[in-house]
Amino acid sequence: NGNHGWMNNYSTYPITILAPVAGILGGIIVVLAAGKNKAGLSFLGSSLAVIGSILTAGFALFPFLMPSSLNPAISLTMWDAVSSKNTLTVMTVAACIFVPLILIYTTWCYYKMWGVITNKHVQDNSHSLY
Repeated sequence: NGNHGWMNNYSTYPITILAPVAGILGGIIVVLAAGKNKAGLSFLGSSLAVIGSILTAGFALFPFLMPSSLNPAISLTMWDAVSSKNTLTVMTVAACIFVPLILIYTTWCYYKMWGVITNKHVQDNSHSLY
């Protein structure tokens, strides 16, 4: 079968075209929502744009991580870059421990810092904010 170019995945798997469409649509949503002061919708649009952009690159390159322009046979692929089973096991255990801790801490930070600070609030609490 061979490699017929980086964009071959889009013709082989037509559903992957949704990734660049999502990236572009997300950017349009950001511009429209920001113009109407819709922060939540703007955040969702920027998230969609970032996810669409990353998936576009991933779908276009797969299975290559670092394609060789000289000889495709010496490109670095997903399977060449994988770590050993032992390393993957250790990292899975570490991720299962630390990712929830990071999410809990981040949630706590957002909870503590939630709200809008206005000039009046700063003036009313000028001796207690720092």
